[in-house]
Amino acid sequence: MAGAAAVMLAALAAAPAARAQTIDTIVVVNRNIFDSQDNTLGFLGRLADALHVRTRAWVIRRTLLFDQGDRYDSARVVESGRALRGLGVFRDVSLDTTRVDGRFGVRVTTADGWSLRPQGDFSSSAGSISWSAGLVEKNLLGTANEVTGLYQRTPDRSDWEGALHAPAFLARRAVLDLGLLDLSDGSVGYWDYGVPFYETAAPWALVGSGEAGTTRVLTFRDGALADSTRRRALVLALSGGRALKAGDEAYTRLIWFAQLRREDFTAYGAPAAPDSLTFAAGLGLSLGRTRYQVAEHLDKFARHEDVDVSRRLYLGLWAAPRGFGYAPGRAGVGPEIQAQWGTAWSRGFAWLRLDADGMLTAAGLDSGRVEAAMTAMSQRLPRQTLVFHAEGGAATNVAPGTEFDLWQDLDGPRAFAAHTFTGTRRYWVVAEDRFLVDDNFLGLVGVGLAPFIEWGGAWYGNERPRAAGDLGLALRLGATRSTRGEVTEVSIADRLGAGFAGGRWALVVQQAVDLR
Repeated sequence: MAGAAAVMLAALAAAPAARAQTIDTIVVVNRNIFDSQDNTLGFLGRLADALHVRTRAWVIRRTLLFDQGDRYDSARVVESGRALRGLGVFRDVSLDTTRVDGRFGVRVTTADGWSLRPQGDFSSSAGSISWSAGLVEKNLLGTANEVTGLYQRTPDRSDWEGALHAPAFLARRAVLDLGLLDLSDGSVGYWDYGVPFYETAAPWALVGSGEAGTTRVLTFRDGALADSTRRRALVLALSGGRALKAGDEAYTRLIWFAQLRREDFTAYGAPAAPDSLTFAAGLGLSLGRTRYQVAEHLDKFARHEDVDVSRRLYLGLWAAPRGFGYAPGRAGVGPEIQAQWGTAWSRGFAWLRLDADGMLTAAGLDSGRVEAAMTAMSQRLPRQTLVFHAEGGAATNVAPGTEFDLWQDLDGPRAFAAHTFTGTRRYWVVAEDRFLVDDNFLGLVGVGLAPFIEWGGAWYGNERPRAAGDLGLALRLGATRSTRGEVTEVSIADRLGAGFAGGRWALVVQQAVDLR
């Protein structure tokens, strides 16, 4: 934590005279995965460096939120560090002021992570096994573009996935996402392209997105398949916004959005229903005060993590009148609210979040969903991160396949089989102590232990609450030389509660959930 604080102080504590200067030069130093300073593997480390294409200097420069000739702004420098870490290709990032031949400049130092990952994920929970195999290149030819080719198998279906993520496609701030899922019971393609609000002071945003395909939607009740629906859809959406007020720390934005949707749901195997074409549009207001803290050992090992303790509020309203294709009983307006309140103290953080939306018709509430969550993390004790997290939600009259499923969404007790907890009501409470054993064992992997206890469940509105819990110990392992440093947990858990099939003890292997 102390090292992380020093990174921020180095940028924020620049002398007033330096802040008033013009940035005459930008020095980029990008270290490889294993360089001469920390090559713990000898020949194998040098081989890894030779096979890896280091991130191009121009990729780093285009990500920065300042250029040569700009006035030095410490807030903009700190936010540039977050933007570089957000690329997901570096295991370390730091920025500081420097002098080059008497000229004032900013020195950007990065360290690459291993980006070509043979995908071989495996997870098991109470006999429900999911696995995947393929290749993911997170830094294609050093350009920070991500390409995925993946085969996945779950208890429900199998699928092939191809995806591309390009953080600067055709324009410096334009982000492109393309994907195709070829499922054993359908297929769907999706796309997203545009310029988001990429920084606190961004003046505008414009993003287009969509999806097209036919898929089978599965609905589960009490752990068993209850219904199977065929969904055919074409969705085109456009959203954008304009900053009414924007600075380094706060913003007020006017948001607009529009959506054209052709969609139908029919019983799986039955003839397709006639398509329904609808159009909806709306406006929203977004207010926020941006604040981030840099920490270590929250969710990953051997790297700095940006902790979002910002405070923001979004209020929006959809319009879906009969003239836009909606049936008389479904036409109306849709209010939305999203809010986050975050705070930080000495070696600790906390967040409260709220998301709610619905559709109001002449007859009242047609459909709606509300979800709330609270997280607190403390690092007061040496080598430990104490975590408490609670969340819950309720929904009514939702589309098939959008019910809560705690196994699928990874937001419920981990020691239960697939689809044990599904429905339109849910909650989950978890407490754990993440103890750091070794931050960089053999220079390759972080090791930790995490005793935990959790309780939660999900059920439908016409059922009695259905919940259970578990108590156990997780072994946490995370590759410290990889790009994102995802942590895998191997847990032994004692299941608490009654009315569930299977033995009392469970072995769970899964990717750790980022509770932030």
